[in-house]
Amino acid sequence: MSRVNKTVLILAAIVALILGLTVHKVINQQHRLDPTVMLDAGIVLLPQTRSVPSLQFQDQDGKAFDTANLKGRWSLLFFGYTFCPDVCPTTLAQLRELQGKLPPEVSKQLQVIFVSVDPHRDTPARLKEYLGFFNAGFQGLVGSDENIQKLANAMSIPYIPADTSKPNYTVDHSGNLVIVGPDGTQHGFIRAPLNNAKLAAQLPAVLSQSGN
Repeated sequence: MSRVNKTVLILAAIVALILGLTVHKVINQQHRLDPTVMLDAGIVLLPQTRSVPSLQFQDQDGKAFDTANLKGRWSLLFFGYTFCPDVCPTTLAQLRELQGKLPPEVSKQLQVIFVSVDPHRDTPARLKEYLGFFNAGFQGLVGSDENIQKLANAMSIPYIPADTSKPNYTVDHSGNLVIVGPDGTQHGFIRAPLNNAKLAAQLPAVLSQSGN
């Protein structure tokens, strides 16, 4: 091989390397989440993911559910109760609408889980009936007061257990959603009130992260 051909091959390899590094940089920039844009959409991502304690619940079908079952998919957890007069039905309706705004391949990655903070009235059967009104495939969880409180505290979701001796009592609770990744850890929050237009634009970027 002549010296000229060797030089051409070396130059070609250098150009290919530079192009490869440039493409890699561009791809990384495209997948980098802009905290300012995320915050504007109401998405707060934690600097480090937070572990979820191992706790047992029942789902809306009365089947056992361990928090380890959160692994494998992205989840949005909403802590509320079926007798809630305003925040809960509004938020669940917005989440149903959000599912329709997301690309189908993104929506399939995401499950909505409604965690009851009113276990004295919210039986699995009641949860199933209530969530059925939204016809969106939402999952419901109910457990002991202790386990609900432990999960809410671990995820920094405040609520005040109700005085169940009062008739028609209400439960004060946060309207924020918890983002849990396929690795089973908490990745952040979505702050209330929800802005579906902005969430539909930004959630695909969040869910494109590995979460493993």
